[in-house]
Amino acid sequence: MQKDDKTESRCIQPVSRRRFVQGLAVGGAVAALDWKGLPAFGESAPHTPPLLSGKHFDLTIDSLPVNYTGRRSVATAVNGSVPGPILRWKEGDSITIAVTNRLKEPTSIHWHAIRLPADMDGVPGLSFPGIAPGETFLYKFPVVQNGTAWYHSHSRFQEQIGLVGAIIIEPRGKDPIEFDREYVVFLSDWTDTNPETLFSNLKQQSNYYNYHRLTLPNFISEAKRNGLGRTISNRFMWAKMNMSPTDILDVTGTTYTYLLNGNNPATNWTGLFKSGERVRLRFINGSSMTAFDVRIPGLPMTVVQADGNDTEPVQVDEFRIAVAETYDVIVQPQDATAYTIFAQSQDRSGYARGTLAPRMGMTAAVPAMDPVPMRPMSDMGMDMGNMKGMKMEGMSGMDMSGVDGMTKKDMPAAGNGSGMNMDHSSMEGMDMNHMDMNSNSAMQEKQSGDHAHQMMGGMEMGSRDGTTPFPQPGPNTMPIMSMSMPEMKKAEATLKPSNPVKLHTGPQVDNVAMHVTNRLNDPGIGLENNGRRVLTYADLRARYRGVDGRPPTREIELHLSGNMERFIWGFNGEKFSSAEPIEMKLGERIRIVLVNDTMMEHPIHLHGLWSELENGHGAFNPYKHTISVKPAERMSYLVSADTPGHWAFHCHLLYHMEAGMFRTVVVS
Repeated sequence: MQKDDKTESRCIQPVSRRRFVQGLAVGGAVAALDWKGLPAFGESAPHTPPLLSGKHFDLTIDSLPVNYTGRRSVATAVNGSVPGPILRWKEGDSITIAVTNRLKEPTSIHWHAIRLPADMDGVPGLSFPGIAPGETFLYKFPVVQNGTAWYHSHSRFQEQIGLVGAIIIEPRGKDPIEFDREYVVFLSDWTDTNPETLFSNLKQQSNYYNYHRLTLPNFISEAKRNGLGRTISNRFMWAKMNMSPTDILDVTGTTYTYLLNGNNPATNWTGLFKSGERVRLRFINGSSMTAFDVRIPGLPMTVVQADGNDTEPVQVDEFRIAVAETYDVIVQPQDATAYTIFAQSQDRSGYARGTLAPRMGMTAAVPAMDPVPMRPMSDMGMDMGNMKGMKMEGMSGMDMSGVDGMTKKDMPAAGNGSGMNMDHSSMEGMDMNHMDMNSNSAMQEKQSGDHAHQMMGGMEMGSRDGTTPFPQPGPNTMPIMSMSMPEMKKAEATLKPSNPVKLHTGPQVDNVAMHVTNRLNDPGIGLENNGRRVLTYADLRARYRGVDGRPPTREIELHLSGNMERFIWGFNGEKFSSAEPIEMKLGERIRIVLVNDTMMEHPIHLHGLWSELENGHGAFNPYKHTISVKPAERMSYLVSADTPGHWAFHCHLLYHMEAGMFRTVVVS
């Protein structure tokens, strides 16, 4: 029997600070009485998380009364704010962060995408013991990167109930991205349901929160469009897979309220601008389970950074941001009018909303949500002949086998399990005239094993043996080439792929895709052919050349697997509880191949190391920390194992991670 979440609430603990922030359309007066005459967080003016900057930070984690829906609840807040304070750091500084736990349970903070020593990463039971009630833990590490990042708890479901926040890291020198003002746009999903109850509901009935069910009118409409026989066949196959084509997200707007900077849609967070200004919006998806499709009607966006790493500017009308990803965009409003920041959930069950305006109080129309998307048969790994809406330009080197019009000659050489043609004889994108080497002797010194993180005429380099981590690509970084061109080609040709993974259906695997393909050109379900320019992974080209120019020496193939009906998730058909760690040797260069055998998207996050997405841009492949894998997709990325320690590797859908899609990566 499922629990009635209306009768179960989280224990409310004393709060040292009460903030009178964030308006709500309903429930304010009643909630104020419920909290002994004091408004709960979420019942006043629009809220913007406070900004903290410097080299030392004091953060307190405590419970906080909130009301986002007209019903009282309790969040886990940082310094009395949900999301927590925006932390502003400076590249090159060494910082300390004292985190005090005022909860009655252990807590933690993980610094998402931050390169740091493993014992500072903040994963209880893996890299440190966690922060016990009443205790203070001192995080201390150097800041060796710049860009947009974020932080969140890695303790059970605390991330779901508010323990999240943004990080802005200023570059050491002049920021190459020009802007006049900036705002963090932090997206999250809130539920009044106890997360333990929510998880239990999913375990007992995986489509518990899916109210978009197929009906008789849907069947009749589909039969008229596709024919009765094909419609019956499609319905039969979906039923056999225990799936519905409307199963887009596990948790939906039936229980979620979508927030922007901690404000519900009725509150309408507002950022100000002056006409003609270049405004930088740092989008962070700090939700637990929701991918958002983001657009600003009437205002083009230029994407300039992905996951904290600068990219070549690309102008779009819309982009999908998976859980844990970040995108920085530049907008330049010319008219003294208001614009709506519109972030609809991938399943169209709700949206977060804010406003850009010349002055407070101005609003713009909120667009209607797009139609509810329906998963195609290709998401089951079938019917791959119908690949509509796929942009093909600029994708030389991509494995498009299985797509109409492609022949065997377009497929990668045997033994290359990445799904990409990595023929380094042409070294596409490796324009050696722009490597800005100071001298051949300097390069030889590097290749002979100089272990220092040296500055050579202002150029930063890491060490290929892992003694020193490779720096984030930037205007002052120098790529290393540990081999000549013929040697690199030979190394790639003799690369030993990992043993193919053979999955079989059973208690932990309910589907194995019959056909997988590269879908980097695909904007994602619900975004195809919508009349707007939509960002794809294929559009992301790094602004700066990658630092580690070595080819990989081995591959690790991982299948994303699960049993939807049982709500069990894992890698290679194994849950975390029964899986062995993934071993990497310090200094090793590895290709990770991900194959999604499930019918849901999975944002995969590797702690501690960069993930260099192989999307056809060669030396300018983008650096990311979270990579979203579509159903029936095969993709790959390169990893330099340059920092020792035990690192978490997991799906960033919170309930998928808790249900088993988690591994430990050991670099030693």
